[in-house]
Amino acid sequence: MIITDTHTHLYSEAFDMDRDEMMSRGLEAGVSRFFVPAIDSTYTEAMYALERKYPEHVFLMMGVHPIHIKEDYKKELNHVKTALKQRKFAAIGEIGIDLYWDKSTLKQQQDAFRTQIQWAKHYQLPIVIHCRDAFDEVFEVLEEEKSEDLFGIFHCFTGTMEQAHKAISYNMKLGIGGVVTFKNGKIDQFLEQIDLAHIVLETDAPYLAPVPYRGKRNESAYILEVLEKLSLIYGKSMEEIAQITTNNSKNIFKI
Repeated sequence: MIITDTHTHLYSEAFDMDRDEMMSRGLEAGVSRFFVPAIDSTYTEAMYALERKYPEHVFLMMGVHPIHIKEDYKKELNHVKTALKQRKFAAIGEIGIDLYWDKSTLKQQQDAFRTQIQWAKHYQLPIVIHCRDAFDEVFEVLEEEKSEDLFGIFHCFTGTMEQAHKAISYNMKLGIGGVVTFKNGKIDQFLEQIDLAHIVLETDAPYLAPVPYRGKRNESAYILEVLEKLSLIYGKSMEEIAQITTNNSKNIFKI
């Protein structure tokens, strides 16, 4: 069984004490494909080091996380622009809009989101979207930029059925992680109505650990809890769901 974690922050400081052991647990659980999103320039070297250590399993993205869009965001964008010219990445991400922490930077976030989408189109790469308290704002930018060469993953999807269909209409897969195991997660109530062709698995480790680990540090091995929950929702074996979602990830990342 090959499992793909399409969103895991393996370079996080949360893993500094036991990163190799954490990776071993993931590999033993069947996770052999780890897609690693960028946050900002301060983590780039740690990402590269991780890739060097696990070249057959770790695939890097490049981008600026929306909560790191501050006054100097043009400098961060230039870092992304330079990196994209220097080497290949699996995707542009994670990018998007986050109005949970700071609404005052909305214009800057929109500009950064739009700019990075245009780079993704130029390099024929998928985008990986971060959206928190900002569905309308994210959809507004996607509507402006929609085209056949716009595609990717709506990371950590926690919206409604209507929002799920809207995201899919923009050529986005839905990234499903630990939230699907939460009692108040809500997406488990309608997910069976979304074809598995539109679903990919993720952990967002070290964040959003699934039940029974909720509240603790998340890691890629815990994706088995997500897989088990989807098996119950869709009435299919964990192996079949792992295969379908891995194939979906290959269609997106071309890896």
